[in-house]
Amino acid sequence: MTQIRGLGYLRVQTRDIDRWRELTVDALGFAEGSGPDPDGLYLRMDERRARLVVLPGAIDRVLSVGWEVRDQFALAAVGRAVEASGTAVKMLSQEEADDRGVEAGIAFEDPAGVPVEVFFAPILDHSPVLTGLGQRFVTDGQGMGHVVLPTTAMDDTVAFYTEVLGFLPRGGIRLSGQSPDAPPRRVRFMGVNERHHSLAVCPAPHSGEPGLVHLMVEVDTLDAVGRALDNVNKRDFSLSSTLGRHTNDKMVSFYVRAPGGWDIEYGCDGLRVDERHYTAEEITADSYWGHDWSGSEPLAAFTPPPGTNA
Repeated sequence: MTQIRGLGYLRVQTRDIDRWRELTVDALGFAEGSGPDPDGLYLRMDERRARLVVLPGAIDRVLSVGWEVRDQFALAAVGRAVEASGTAVKMLSQEEADDRGVEAGIAFEDPAGVPVEVFFAPILDHSPVLTGLGQRFVTDGQGMGHVVLPTTAMDDTVAFYTEVLGFLPRGGIRLSGQSPDAPPRRVRFMGVNERHHSLAVCPAPHSGEPGLVHLMVEVDTLDAVGRALDNVNKRDFSLSSTLGRHTNDKMVSFYVRAPGGWDIEYGCDGLRVDERHYTAEEITADSYWGHDWSGSEPLAAFTPPPGTNA
């Protein structure tokens, strides 16, 4: 049984915070909050002080993926499990915990080098959440949404999240374009609550920045999804994928390219998994309809960094 309850927050760094504000606040309707960095962008989805934090910097990268546990005892149990796996664990300082808006947390890296944090007791903001599209973000009991992470160490990464952190396998999809003699490569989906997957990991050609493929957030109506889609088109953001419905989590969504070379998936109507009856499956198509990726720009996670031969 996993101690992880859901995706709590995502912190990223960007070279273009103004464009990030235009995407998240003006186009997608996140509520803008406040935080300790006066130059940062703190984005609310619910009573949490911030679920998505965007901070200015010299490069575009993930600063931390924050996973929530129930309390201090669960946090200690996760820390012991991670240390027993041979991974170094650091307690967040009081300043770092205050910066994240949590009572306490720990930090470590997954086998792909992605910075991970586990925390409990988020600081709440009880003022009204004034979203730009009049939408409600679907978070209660399911966390912020899901993240898809790239890895150059697929087997080790999947084992770490399932065997050490206790994520539950929720199926996969076999990647095409491989030699018939090569071992199959798959994207693996994993869950910790009723949301079909809070995490997916996929094989990547290189490690390092940006450390993310996409972030998914869910809203309560198809109309909010449609209005957001209109907004990103009007503001000339690159649409990575058209509207469509996924086969595994049933989400009706589109993907928009965020500054930094990764996507935000924005959708509704996601599947709720009843773990009493669930068995893992291998899907053979990403979507029932839509999700046309033909106009997508290359993702940074799959583009070799300048000066490499990868």
